[in-house]
Amino acid sequence: MAGLKYEDAGVNIEAGNQAVERMKQHVKKTFTQDVLTGLGSFGSLYSLKNIINNYDDPVLVQSIDGVGTKTKVAVMCGKFENLGYDLFSAATNDIVVMGAKPITFLDYVAHDKLDPAIMEELVKGMSKACAECGVSLVGGETAEMPGVYQAGEIDMVGVITGIVDRKRIINGENIKEGDIVFGLSSSGLHTNGYSFARKLFFDVAGNKHTDTYPELEGKTIGDVLLEPHINYTNIIHDFLDNGVDIKGMAHITGGGFIENIPRVLPQGLGAQIDKDSFATPAIFKLMQRIGDISEFEMYRSFNMGIGMTIIASQDQFDKMQELAKKHTNTKLYQIGKITNSGKVEII
Repeated sequence: MAGLKYEDAGVNIEAGNQAVERMKQHVKKTFTQDVLTGLGSFGSLYSLKNIINNYDDPVLVQSIDGVGTKTKVAVMCGKFENLGYDLFSAATNDIVVMGAKPITFLDYVAHDKLDPAIMEELVKGMSKACAECGVSLVGGETAEMPGVYQAGEIDMVGVITGIVDRKRIINGENIKEGDIVFGLSSSGLHTNGYSFARKLFFDVAGNKHTDTYPELEGKTIGDVLLEPHINYTNIIHDFLDNGVDIKGMAHITGGGFIENIPRVLPQGLGAQIDKDSFATPAIFKLMQRIGDISEFEMYRSFNMGIGMTIIASQDQFDKMQELAKKHTNTKLYQIGKITNSGKVEII
């Protein structure tokens, strides 16, 4: 009997080495002068000198997130680059709402069987998103775990680290009744509600990912579901750097308006959202029809066309509107107001 190798247990070390080589070119493009280590180090070194020099009282802000079962749609369609972009956006938007500027990103990707080409696509997407925001992709972990994941499955986790001056932390404490809720448009589902969406399209309606509907204007179901999660870092910091007084923000993810807006509101306050004040992508109306889903359930499950809400006084709108014109990946809407109802109402 010949001696066993690690590969006999389903782990291919050579494939891992190939993946690293393919990733290098993309990762290096994200490095700033503050990154002191390259790919392959046990840990990542990042200089704090510029942060200390540019912030009066720097506070570290961190978040960790994934992309849920959007990975299953990507596997179904054989398209992976947007998943890397999604991962970065999902995590980063969660710290931007606190006024933080993201600086470093780490990723974890697990497979049942490592495919270097797929891994390169994932990291390519992450690197693209990082570069757009001046963030360094400083490290990651690629795990091949046969027996834990089903054939072809992928799991992804991203960790974002950012900095905010203590005096510029945005936490919603100054929000009051009568303030305005503004919204930045989404591209679709972003990274939430995919278990529900897959149930509706592939189980209830019996569709294939290559099918389409007239409402989707020629795009396939798979392509619409894989639209990338918009990253709001640049537009939010454009607002902040130009003096817009933002009182609070909520990243509209799982739980929709109903669950996410209250996370930033002081006790006793609520919000009234006008559903006719912004454009709702066709994918949401289509899913609602397929599943005969109540309006409340839709707004509690999906973002419904708004990926980020911003709470400010009415007098901030003109400045925001002017600044938003140069950010072509999203649109700004005035979508509601803060109330004393203690809950989020959709009207």
